[in-house]
Amino acid sequence: MGTNYYGNFTLQALLFPLIEKSKGRIVTVGIMGYDMGIRTINFDDMNWDKGYNANTAYSQSKLAQIMSMYELQYRLKAAGKNEMTAYACHPGSSSTNLINTSGSFVMKLIFNSMKLSPLVQSAEKGAYPQLMCATEPNLDQEKFYGPTERSNWEGPVGAHKLEPHAKDKAVSKRLWEVSEKETSVTWNI
Repeated sequence: MGTNYYGNFTLQALLFPLIEKSKGRIVTVGIMGYDMGIRTINFDDMNWDKGYNANTAYSQSKLAQIMSMYELQYRLKAAGKNEMTAYACHPGSSSTNLINTSGSFVMKLIFNSMKLSPLVQSAEKGAYPQLMCATEPNLDQEKFYGPTERSNWEGPVGAHKLEPHAKDKAVSKRLWEVSEKETSVTWNI
């Protein structure tokens, strides 16, 4: 949570005045794995001090990133700051070295085997969703952008379905409040 979520949350909050001044965009990169694990935020043990599982903890951190973007969208709209935009996207299944540097032996074996199949795209193509969200005009902020083929693992970039738990308003509101408390950073919205 510290690196994947709180770090992003803090950086975005600290840069917010500059982004607001330039009428810029905030883009957060999640993963399709947000839908794995417990499908909510474990507020009782956010750092997984008890019952740690790397995949579940990682999925929760990525879910938190996505939820914070939709909460940010809500807060910007409520404050009448419609000139700013916030987007959530994901790279799909991209051939990077992430699994090799941090995955379990089994995950390394599975993913390196998958790299030999058409289910994995290049790292360059995995960057397209972020570039699209950062530059493309008239995108729908409520969508989740990423590859649209083979279970959203690869292919042309577009909007696709986001599961309802990723937009759970009560959870995202609580997550935002906990995040401001834990990071000692308050967004000036």
